Amino acid sequence: MFTGLIQDTGTITRVTSGAMTDFWIRTSLGAEAFALGESIAVDGACLTVVEKGGDTFRVQAAPETLRRTTLGARRTGDRVNLERALALGDRLGGHLVSGHVDAVSEVLETFAEGGSWVMVFRLPPELAPCFIEKGSVTIDGISLTVNAVDASTFRVQLIPETQQRTTLHGKGPGAQVNLEGDLIGKYVARLYALRGAPEAAGQGTGLTEAVVRAAGFTPRG
Repeated sequence: MFTGLIQDTGTITRVTSGAMTDFWIRTSLGAEAFALGESIAVDGACLTVVEKGGDTFRVQAAPETLRRTTLGARRTGDRVNLERALALGDRLGGHLVSGHVDAVSEVLETFAEGGSWVMVFRLPPELAPCFIEKGSVTIDGISLTVNAVDASTFRVQLIPETQQRTTLHGKGPGAQVNLEGDLIGKYVARLYALRGAPEAAGQGTGLTEAVVRAAGFTPRG
């Protein structure tokens, strides 16, 4: 799990394609101290550290990851947002982020408002039920607040700190970004949808044990 609070913007130093795509990334986080096998979010996608040395580490992306994220378009020299996995006892300064990208979106519009930077994005229809005004969204690994939402777009504002510490401010109209909907919102939307579709749950109506199981939860006891 992650929080959506970016710890560093790393630089891709090498990309090697094959059955798996390897990314070597330079970071100021102290890659030598990374544990092999630990998780790290790269532009919001949860990847595994498979090699380290000095200030550089290597991660691998499977074909499914390349299909579902913007990583397939990343090249040597590109900067990426990095966050190491949340440790038990850490402060949850952003919101709960799984690092599982739901969709790729597109920047539609950007403009300044006071000291903030407003960004408008396309809202993929499949994620629309998870978006509410003042709710949370993860964009390229960054925990942000949805300031406005309609049927096909949503808007966020970047404070100066976010502009300086992440790569998002540098992306203009047409740029693609990774989106992860709010984790709690996704489960609520799934449960709500199943309430009206008893055949999907296997039996009955309402919030039954079958509905809960169909939504991905396994009751204890």
